[in-house]
Amino acid sequence: QVEHPSALDSFEEIVDALKGRQLALFLDYDGTLSPIVEDPARAFMSTEMRSAVKSVAKLYPTSIITGRSREKVYEFVQLPELYYAGSHGMDIMGPAKGSHVFSRKTVQGEDVVFFQPASRFLTTMREVFDILERQMSFIEGARVEDNKFCLSVHFRQVREQDWQFLAQEVQSVLKRYPELSITHGRKVLEIRPSIKWDKGKAVEYLLEALGLGDSRDVLPVYIGDDRTDEDAFEILNNKFNGYGILVSNVPKATGATYSLRDTSEVQQFLKRLVQIEKIEKNYHKL
Repeated sequence: QVEHPSALDSFEEIVDALKGRQLALFLDYDGTLSPIVEDPARAFMSTEMRSAVKSVAKLYPTSIITGRSREKVYEFVQLPELYYAGSHGMDIMGPAKGSHVFSRKTVQGEDVVFFQPASRFLTTMREVFDILERQMSFIEGARVEDNKFCLSVHFRQVREQDWQFLAQEVQSVLKRYPELSITHGRKVLEIRPSIKWDKGKAVEYLLEALGLGDSRDVLPVYIGDDRTDEDAFEILNNKFNGYGILVSNVPKATGATYSLRDTSEVQQFLKRLVQIEKIEKNYHKL
């Protein structure tokens, strides 16, 4: 188990690394912007957190990368100026302003970046969702969440003695679908298309989309609390010389450089990022 320095205590180091580089911010949702809750449908972010994210997004390109469906996380966040990568980055949309890649018009006529590397799997995902919903209805407390290109089988409210049975049921369904794979999150099994795409690839894609693909010009910072965020930490370490920040109140083996204890520390960190810009502006006025 590894203890990682607090991103708040090490804030000056991050500011130093930022000199001459553009900050690009990537945020997980559950456990990072909203607390982990028993019922995933009630994982609301606080008004203060929304305000902190809105302020930081005015200064730096900001993206939410989540296992949830893009539509669902947008309902929670409701900030149109952000980029949203749902289904672990398999469904990406955001404002085309400042973007260098393919975009299309939304119903309201606004330009958006739009990318779905797993679109051919959509029919299969619908089919598997219906089967899993039937199978899981026999297990008390089990919930299947349709996250479009990712299905989440939640067992946070399932009795521990039923966990193994639940996992076996899910595995038996997936035997019929070799094109899908299963990963483990926090009290959740996630079913995804077996393509080489993850949160790390989504970060890379978004940096290119923002015209920030050159690692010398950008300082990407990714804040997340889940095992699936490790793919993003890895790409920041290996390719972009960026910083992963793990949200956890206990030491964990991680590829992140820094840590924050909980959502309230994440909020403090975002507020401090906003302060950097204010300090810089005042400094140049002197």
